[in-house]
Amino acid sequence: MPPTRPRNRRATINDVATAAGLSRGTVSRVVNGERYVSDEARVAVEDAIAKVGYVRNSAARNLVTQESRAIALIIHEPHSLLFEDPNIGSILLGANAVLSKADYQLVSLIIDSDRDSRRVADYLRGGLVDGAVIVSARASDPIASAVRDIGVPAAFVGHPPGTPDLPYVAIDNVAAAFAITQRLVGTGRRRIGMIASAMDRDSGNDRFTGFRAALGERFDASLVVEYPLYTYAAGLEGMQELLRRCPEIDGVFAASDAVAAGAMTALQESGRKVPDDVGIVGFDDSSWALRTRPQLSTVKQPADLLGSTAAELVLAQIRGLPSPVQVLDTTVVWRDSA
Repeated sequence: MPPTRPRNRRATINDVATAAGLSRGTVSRVVNGERYVSDEARVAVEDAIAKVGYVRNSAARNLVTQESRAIALIIHEPHSLLFEDPNIGSILLGANAVLSKADYQLVSLIIDSDRDSRRVADYLRGGLVDGAVIVSARASDPIASAVRDIGVPAAFVGHPPGTPDLPYVAIDNVAAAFAITQRLVGTGRRRIGMIASAMDRDSGNDRFTGFRAALGERFDASLVVEYPLYTYAAGLEGMQELLRRCPEIDGVFAASDAVAAGAMTALQESGRKVPDDVGIVGFDDSSWALRTRPQLSTVKQPADLLGSTAAELVLAQIRGLPSPVQVLDTTVVWRDSA
């Protein structure tokens, strides 16, 4: 039987002390960023660390400080949607930028089933993270309740009904949907429908509420189709259904840019011209909005700022500081699709 290959021994603080010709206590003070160390000693320790390849043992430090220096990003979405929805990536990058500056590691946890919810809850109970940012929570979401019960500092991106009273950052989806629907009405459209999505979340439900309010007495419930997720496929199928119900439809509000892109494909495949025959608007101002032809009129929401603000709310709680609710601004971006 061939001999087992020995593992490389991890360099220790004693190795650094030997290489630097200094005491273990001096090396420890340098490594921990403490004061009262001469510049010469600090330089010697830093050179020795580079020479022996010393890496600080975070696990041992965490046992002493009872901190993991990690924050969870809990994403409640199907795996397939992670690669289709650019907002999730922007939220992740925004959160990571803030946490990185504060020397925290971002840990992504994806929930795609009830089993995932239980697994993630057990992970949080294990003390492996110091806080959590929760994205795409549903109404009465069990993982949100678990976060509250465990007592982990946490913040929502959005705030669906029936979830715990935790800090959150959001946009005013009702006002934003109202504004872009009014702009669509202003182009002279008479038969306006909506491809609604994610009605079990505040974002989807609120966008529908804003759409309905903007139409007022002109609202026609038969011109609304609903789908569970913000996907291109939902837009494609939803637009086909709206055309079957009302061939003379001339305006559509899609609940997201991905949905709008699918709807635009369905319109073009049916021989309808956008915007001559049907004007269409979306929501997000994501990369989808610039990939369509014509480019999409939409609502710009600051996804990266949502992520960074949520991370700041979590860090504020860890530090014992106030973490008030934050509502960020949106703007209508008008392009050629309507």
